[in-house]
Amino acid sequence: MSSEDLEKYETEMELALYREYRDVVHLFSHVVETERRFYLANSVDVTVRGEGAEVYFEVTMQDAWVWDIYRPARFAKQVRVVTFKDVNVEELAKSELEMPEGGF
Repeated sequence: MSSEDLEKYETEMELALYREYRDVVHLFSHVVETERRFYLANSVDVTVRGEGAEVYFEVTMQDAWVWDIYRPARFAKQVRVVTFKDVNVEELAKSELEMPEGGF
């Protein structure tokens, strides 16, 4: 497989992943971003652990979808993430979840 073939394959996988995101985004109420992944979820709990400079975050999500092109099953009943990096959680209004007409 040439590097051009591999690049074409990855581009097609990314487009398929975006299309899947577009199809499922309306099912979820939260967007969660960590340093490694992007999630959609219906329930999110962030707990700060540790003390002083040794602080980390424990993020628990219910009914989640994971943005990962190499993951064979992107839907998960429960996800737990432990990270020392920033975590961004947003609750989206239903109107924000709708894709504009004439999109991809």
